[in-house]
Amino acid sequence: MLDDACLVFELMTDRDTVSWTTMISALVQAEDWNKTVGLYIAMLRDRVFPNEFTFSKLLTACCNLDSRLGELVHAHVILLGIELNLAVKTALVNMYSKCSNMINAMKTLHLTSDFDTLLWTAIISGYARAGDCSRAVASFQEMQTSAAFPPNSFTYSSLLNASSLSTLPELGKVFHCLVVKAGIEHDVSVGNAIVDLYSKCSPQLEDAMNAFEEISSPNVVSWTALISGLVRHGEDSAAMAVLTEMQAAGVKPNSFTLSTILTDLSSVEGAAHAQKLHAVALKTNLDTRDNTVGNSLVAAYGKLGRPIDAGKVFDDVSHRDVYTYTSLAKGLNQAGLHGQVLSLIRPMRAELTSIDGFSIASFLSAAAGLCAAKCGRQLHCYSLKSGLSVSISVLNALVDMYSKCGCIAEARAIFASIQQPTVVSWNGLMSGLASNGCFANALSTFEDMIMAGVLPDSVTFLIALYACSHGGLLDLGMDYFNSMEEQFGLVPGEDHYVCLVDMLGRAGRLEAAAETIETMVHQPGALIYKTLLGCCRLHGNVAMGEWAASQAMELDPLDSAVYVLLAGMYDDAGRVEFGEEIRKMMRERGATKSPGRSWM
Repeated sequence: MLDDACLVFELMTDRDTVSWTTMISALVQAEDWNKTVGLYIAMLRDRVFPNEFTFSKLLTACCNLDSRLGELVHAHVILLGIELNLAVKTALVNMYSKCSNMINAMKTLHLTSDFDTLLWTAIISGYARAGDCSRAVASFQEMQTSAAFPPNSFTYSSLLNASSLSTLPELGKVFHCLVVKAGIEHDVSVGNAIVDLYSKCSPQLEDAMNAFEEISSPNVVSWTALISGLVRHGEDSAAMAVLTEMQAAGVKPNSFTLSTILTDLSSVEGAAHAQKLHAVALKTNLDTRDNTVGNSLVAAYGKLGRPIDAGKVFDDVSHRDVYTYTSLAKGLNQAGLHGQVLSLIRPMRAELTSIDGFSIASFLSAAAGLCAAKCGRQLHCYSLKSGLSVSISVLNALVDMYSKCGCIAEARAIFASIQQPTVVSWNGLMSGLASNGCFANALSTFEDMIMAGVLPDSVTFLIALYACSHGGLLDLGMDYFNSMEEQFGLVPGEDHYVCLVDMLGRAGRLEAAAETIETMVHQPGALIYKTLLGCCRLHGNVAMGEWAASQAMELDPLDSAVYVLLAGMYDDAGRVEFGEEIRKMMRERGATKSPGRSWM
């Protein structure tokens, strides 16, 4: 009954430290952090001095506000001569830990010789939150050896969370063993951490499911951790089934539960699942008025190729933020609606005070898709003025934009300004050089990337193979293709085989190209047969071209490009009547060819 308490407090004429501290405690319990600090300031103005209990509660509020405010409150503790007992020290350590200031947290830890489990747990939790697993473990060891304080469930939860973020997932199993020995594996906070650990680090989903079964009373966090693991492993349908089971068990999903599934939807049924989750959000009052769910719905619909639905959800979000706009921009870019992306800039600047680097990158991607160099330069100027030009995502997008607009000199200059280029940066420059016909320079950039110690990914090799194919460098291209798995451990995908077939076909080695298709690991798609057909037309090999066309038509009978290529091959070979027959077949099957157009 906070409102009644505030009313009684206002009517009091003689308020002492206890009454002020009681109200501060009530506001902290209500999680009204700003009012808590305001009440503390009013307390000082009323010349009432706080005690250690006041500061213990006040520091809890500072955990959720600016870290500089916590330092100021710490200064008040010193100035007012408050005794640094265990409660105040624990509150200070907890505040610094949650504000990611572990240096001050450790300094405060060793100010006195008083320690207990809660104090050590605050330190361990801080390192775990910062992703510093080694120091979290070291603190745990010091906790056990210095005074042999027994760890509690929150201590183990923090250690398990740190293990899930580390590069040593086996460490999590060690702590799981300690949890079992302590007999607290059924505790909900510990169980949640174990489920989260195995869902992130274990290739076997059964590990996470078994850990979930051990929890005596699963809460919404338990269910969400399990659902997150299923979605992360691509088991969208199983995640939806668990969500239904969760509701049947009487546990209502929260905004994080729904956003977790929406963020990672990847199956072919993803759009249907997104609509079901949208319905759940509406029924549970977690609709688009909640930014977390609204933003996730916009992102999911955009990623799944439903830009109209993404736009409708966007319009329904009452308090749009930078993530809402960026999610819609990404979805529209993916659908090729670059003009609509650029039209978001004006309303976004009118509604929000600032635009972040990810938004700028999305707008630059739209300008690149339209080859709108003028718009791209304006965005470049804006990024410089707003101080966003140092963001790696913006710099990568600028390289891509200038490359696609044919401004190779500008793309090179932007790349040269990147202090530590990532694989995305190198890929952007390579792609720009290759797409503008600078094949030798693109491959030279690839070699520079290797010498710089940046490991290439599958996209890097795709660009390199494209450059070799169009540059007539068959032997070098074959070396690159073979080095993917032998040297870098990358399994070639279907796109890499398409480039290999194109490379062999352009060089006139059509039999080797056909043999590659028949021996490839992946199931050949229509594109690879269509690529071979184009090469057969180039070299006049009608027999192999007919075989490639029949295979492509069987896989995709409505692909107009196959009919056009086959008819053109017959025309080039002087068999015009066969070409006309193919065009007639194309019309009868309803395979229509879209007219060509260019933005340049």
